[in-house]
Amino acid sequence: MMIAYPDRLDLAQTPTPLQALDRLTDQLRSDIKSSTDCAVRCPRIWIKRDDQTGSLTSGNKVRKLEFLLAEALAQGCGTVITSGGVQSNHCRAVAVLGAQLGLKVHLLLRSDIEPQPVGNLLIDQLVGATISHYSQQEFRQLGNLFEYWQQHYTNQGSKAYSIPTGGSSGTGLWGYIAAAQELQNDFLREQISPSYIIHATGSGGTQAGLTMGFNLLNSAIQVEGYAVCDDRAYFERKVKEDIKHWSKQYAQPVLIDKLKIVTHDQYVGPDYGKAGPEVFESIKQLAALEGIILDPVYTGKAFRGMVEEIRQGRYSDASDIVFVHTGGLFGLLAQQQQLNY
Repeated sequence: MMIAYPDRLDLAQTPTPLQALDRLTDQLRSDIKSSTDCAVRCPRIWIKRDDQTGSLTSGNKVRKLEFLLAEALAQGCGTVITSGGVQSNHCRAVAVLGAQLGLKVHLLLRSDIEPQPVGNLLIDQLVGATISHYSQQEFRQLGNLFEYWQQHYTNQGSKAYSIPTGGSSGTGLWGYIAAAQELQNDFLREQISPSYIIHATGSGGTQAGLTMGFNLLNSAIQVEGYAVCDDRAYFERKVKEDIKHWSKQYAQPVLIDKLKIVTHDQYVGPDYGKAGPEVFESIKQLAALEGIILDPVYTGKAFRGMVEEIRQGRYSDASDIVFVHTGGLFGLLAQQQQLNY
């Protein structure tokens, strides 16, 4: 199917690889075979390497920013304002791309304590982003903060473009609509027919884009998000809101209620940005078996959740399953002491 995309910038190193995790699959199959429940089947696990969309821009956010920053430039904006946690992958990607494009970037970061310049925050500072830190309580008024800084830059004679947390908006959806089409090409090349696409979901934009993308492609593949914050009801509402925004903005009719939004919220752990020891063990296991690095904020939680669901038989009907690696290496470096080396 031909999909008519809006203007975009060429910022991501795509297509990213799709590779089979055969050593991990073999180990899981062996573990399941030796357990008492032999009715459980382990599908072949594949991973979409969106951690390789760039070096400093590594991760899923750059796909969205190809469309968002194209829109900012088309509107004649010289400043970009966005928000996130103090170790936000999205904010780091905006800061780096802003420097590459000659845009001023202002980050509104949530941090209850004085943050150390490590991980993503260190990169933010290195590339010259303006950073304002706000407590969790202050962050609840995020809409007002955006309005304040938007007016501030208008008063200075600089037109500012605001990007919501995670780049999750109607425009941002295009990034993972395009990724769905790229994945379809991957499947044709590898001659596989995955039943499920698995990914971490935090702001809902990647989940909305993949859900809408496979819907546009008339695909029966089920997209499943593993929440790193909030609950299932939140993501059902947020994903539908983003798709409604996209539908209205680009005059694309969508039967919203026909879309199946699937979110697992039982692997969130202690809180957003905080992971239990089982997640760090999953990170170490995949690194040792396959040489692939996950992070404790997003991909580590989702990957651990997927593996647990495989063990419990949720995906026994599938021959192949694909995990989308949405990046996060710099966030791991900010929590390296939790690895206990």
